[in-house]
Amino acid sequence: MKNGRATFGSRLSAILVAAGSAVGLGNIWRFPYVAGENGGGAFLLIYIGCILLLGLPVLLAEFAIGRNSRRNSVGAYKSIAEKSKGWSIIGYNSVAASFLILGFYFVVSGWTLEYFITSVTGDIAEYTSSTINAERFDAFMLHPVRPIIYTLIFVLLTHTVIVMGVQKGIERSAKMLMPLLFIILIVLSIRSITLPDGIEGLKFFFRPDFSKVTAGTFLDALGQAFFSLSISLGCMITYASYFKDDTDLRTTALNVTLLDSVVAVLAGTVIFPAVFSAGIAPAAGPSLVFITLPSIFNTMSLGAVWSAIFFLLLVLAALTSTISLHEVLTAYVHEEWHLSRKNAARAATLATALLACVASLSLGIWREYTICGSTLFDALDLLTANIMLPLGGLFTSLFVGWKMNGTVLHDEITNRGKLKFGMYRAFVILLRYVCPLLLLMIFLYNSGLFSL
Repeated sequence: MKNGRATFGSRLSAILVAAGSAVGLGNIWRFPYVAGENGGGAFLLIYIGCILLLGLPVLLAEFAIGRNSRRNSVGAYKSIAEKSKGWSIIGYNSVAASFLILGFYFVVSGWTLEYFITSVTGDIAEYTSSTINAERFDAFMLHPVRPIIYTLIFVLLTHTVIVMGVQKGIERSAKMLMPLLFIILIVLSIRSITLPDGIEGLKFFFRPDFSKVTAGTFLDALGQAFFSLSISLGCMITYASYFKDDTDLRTTALNVTLLDSVVAVLAGTVIFPAVFSAGIAPAAGPSLVFITLPSIFNTMSLGAVWSAIFFLLLVLAALTSTISLHEVLTAYVHEEWHLSRKNAARAATLATALLACVASLSLGIWREYTICGSTLFDALDLLTANIMLPLGGLFTSLFVGWKMNGTVLHDEITNRGKLKFGMYRAFVILLRYVCPLLLLMIFLYNSGLFSL
């Protein structure tokens, strides 16, 4: 405990928990198809550069905010900028974004659970082509009950971890889930590479083809890097508030960034060889995981087994992310509304479960009801990814770079002078000038206000 506040038990725990927040469906589901749409290897190189240039500085900044304040994401900005209360809007933005993202993330997480169970039972073997899988997936979403049942099961799994507390729930689950996730990724990578023509998929993924790179590729890579690290959601601020005083924020941020990137690379190593082996275009889009890959698994020996392992991977990745998003809401309600932790968790669970059920129905029996031409599910995705996250990152960079006391920032990053940070000046320059400019470009690009 630190001033009556729970702390993670070790430095490794801090890394695993923060990495669990960063690692999610964005790495395993979104990254491969975005890379496929942008030339594979060339996109990978640009993405890694963006992670280091944009993701790492903002992540370190959020760590500094969280540990210095020992508060939730709203309370953190209130306490650091006592005389400028307006900055707390950044914290409210992160809480709102976490809530809205859980509204559709729980739905997608429920899909992964349904596909895992279908794989375990062997029923997935009945769907032998992408066309049949597409029909089956559409029928599943149109069902008035089944998607909601799986969504609510995932909500309860997340709630169970949260109510167990910071150490017994969040920290313990990260120690178990993260190593298992890496083991599954490695096993699937080896199996995928051994498929016929699997090496061609590796060549596509690791051999840069800069002829396919456009200016939009750089902005897509910047957006993916930002999305992948769970920045602007309050997750990293909240988790950093549980870090011990001797936690090295620099190495923790670097390790989280590296682990997050390794997961993305391993996900590409799983998916691209399988896609090339089946003769499918690598830019298959978001349907790749739930429509294309199941039909590929059915062409393998022990296809149901490999399918079950893959969807278990997605379940684990989704769960680590939903836990972190839920903790943002729970910590906020607990500390700002002065409810007990269990009651705060119950309130967050009920609210997100209701929103998720409506979002799920918006893809099914309520799909004719739209918001500006989009279903509620799509609207939640577009609003958070295109507006709330880049704006949150933009103002976080400005806040830490210009508003936060420089001595306080330096003390947090160097553990009050005990650690050396020779790149501190470059770090501040990135936060003051480079990151805000890039994040503003992402916001304008995603909003359709800026084109290349």
